[in-house]
Amino acid sequence: MTRVGNILVLDDDAAIRTVVAHALRRAGHQVTTTASLAEFNRELRANTPDVVVSDVVLPDGNGLDMVVGLAEAYPQLPVIVLSAQNTLTTAVRATEVGAYDYLPKPFDLNDLTRAIDGALARRGAGEADPVDADDTDLPLIGRSPAMQDVYRVIARVISNDLTVLISGESGTGKELVARAIHDLGPRRDAPFLAINMAAIPRELIEAELFGHERGAFTGAQARSAGRFEQAAGGTLFLDEIGDMPIEAQTRLLRVLQSGEFTTVGGARTIQADVRIVAATNRDLSALVQSGQFREDLFYRLNVVPVLLPALRERRQDIALLARHFLDRAAEHGLPRKRLAEAAIVALEGHDWPGNVRELENIMRRLAVLSRDEVIGAVELGVMLGAPLSVAATAGVSLDAAVRARIEQLAREDPRGVDDGTLYERIIAEVERPLIEAMLVRHGGNQLRAARAMGINRNTLRKRLDTLAIDVAGASD
Repeated sequence: MTRVGNILVLDDDAAIRTVVAHALRRAGHQVTTTASLAEFNRELRANTPDVVVSDVVLPDGNGLDMVVGLAEAYPQLPVIVLSAQNTLTTAVRATEVGAYDYLPKPFDLNDLTRAIDGALARRGAGEADPVDADDTDLPLIGRSPAMQDVYRVIARVISNDLTVLISGESGTGKELVARAIHDLGPRRDAPFLAINMAAIPRELIEAELFGHERGAFTGAQARSAGRFEQAAGGTLFLDEIGDMPIEAQTRLLRVLQSGEFTTVGGARTIQADVRIVAATNRDLSALVQSGQFREDLFYRLNVVPVLLPALRERRQDIALLARHFLDRAAEHGLPRKRLAEAAIVALEGHDWPGNVRELENIMRRLAVLSRDEVIGAVELGVMLGAPLSVAATAGVSLDAAVRARIEQLAREDPRGVDDGTLYERIIAEVERPLIEAMLVRHGGNQLRAARAMGINRNTLRKRLDTLAIDVAGASD
């Protein structure tokens, strides 16, 4: 049965107050709206609500600081935080100060009503929701709805040891998510170790994970601790878990089930005191169906799934990421560069098959190779391998366009720029649009076009023939 309650809303945006109040009243709740902390405190003293909904940035204070005070004075009062500062730090901070839930603006009213229903149910059951995490400078960047979903999952799992399975294409930042979960959680002071299953020979994976005793196999000259032992007290990140051999999967499953393991060739039982975060760019469900991945291990790993979107699915984050990578390149001693608007449009139009990793590499290369402080669409197109010609470089200087075209030709065929034809090819690409533009400008009159360009009409006619420019219908 859906519970109804007394909801106190705090937001300085009148439109948001009106829309939220209307939606919640339609759901049967009693709603009081306030626009400032001072007004909120007066209403709170007059009538303690069942749930608080609060913005973060307020005209007379900070909503997260208010949540801390409420947690001390009203420990059973759930608070749902709304924020336009849609970063992982905000999501985590909202969780660590004791907020029941966090919704990034703009939010879906259905999500808000569901959060309120959950808060009322939790309050009725008397459940607590403690979180302990430090505020940290985090590497994950993005304000898109898809990334907000990722932030919220991270914020909810950092205070526990539940196994997390991160899925996504190569280059989407799966290890960054794993590191954020570790760095924000109670194991932050212990090791974070990553192991790539695809990079280790099949016959060595068990020894890498669990260690081995002296003489366990040929070449084992001394005892060696495995990653489970090395990461004791911390987090073990199992990257590309879909490439793990089936025999190693069986042993990993036993460790996850029992919480203990033995080294290869050993008999002593060792406690596995690690948090497991796994990642894959493959469809594990399909691998289960084909018999390449154990179904029971899949369910053990997939306790908390995190799906990272491809960059093409979060295009509104591209400009933010690109600027961040250019700033980071400058911090590392490379020339400081910025993007022209046309370049940003080009970035957002690219499909980015290599995802965030590809974008970072392109930005670093541009920071090194671009001669100008402002990176234009032409230089960007060259880096991306886009089909460009000197004729298609509106908004950039001609010398920059020529340099960019030569760089592109060299990328396509390094020998092609030294085969003795480069001069004619570049001149043709510049001359064709010049002649065509002047003919259009002078209504097809070749004599006037020739005079405007400072050449005689016979020379113009020869160039028209050589370049095969269609002048049908042009008058003398």
